[in-house]
Amino acid sequence: MNIILLGPPGAGKGTQAQFLVEDRGMVQLSTGDMLREARTSGTEMGNRVAEVMDRGDLVTDEIVIGLIREKLETVDAPGFIFDGFPRTLKQADALGELLEEMGKSLDFVIELRVEDEALVKRIVGRAEEAAAAGKPVRADDNEESLRTRLTAYYKMTSPLVGYYYAKGLYSRVDGMAAMEDVRAELGARLDG
Repeated sequence: MNIILLGPPGAGKGTQAQFLVEDRGMVQLSTGDMLREARTSGTEMGNRVAEVMDRGDLVTDEIVIGLIREKLETVDAPGFIFDGFPRTLKQADALGELLEEMGKSLDFVIELRVEDEALVKRIVGRAEEAAAAGKPVRADDNEESLRTRLTAYYKMTSPLVGYYYAKGLYSRVDGMAAMEDVRAELGARLDG
């Protein structure tokens, strides 16, 4: 079973993906993690990633798809969770073609829906708690940065909702519910 988790920054995708890893043995494919891992791997693909990132350029879709292909070919798992990819329709097409070519399918696209104002309060509050406890705080965990990230997320990914809805793969879960309730709802959707 292969799924895509959609949701704005701070919606809880990483947390829910970890639950799916624990509960179902799935493998989370976070593009950010894969790029950081590739950069230090010493492989041919890793050297390409490092070169692009060192120049300060954005990594191309072709490279990201290459990294995903590598993972799908080398990691044995009952399913994959795509986290942070695709972000655009072009990437969605590329992922669909890759999965088809490998004899795999995409089974679900689940969006964690959140209210922007509540999300801003959640993230800013989390950052303030971390700072008060002397823990590291992400530089972009402030209201202005978060609103910018939210705008970018909606611009880029809103077309994906219609794209996957038309394919009969899209559904959404209330990301504002309690963490365990979201976990249970996700599980119920996947067991459908």
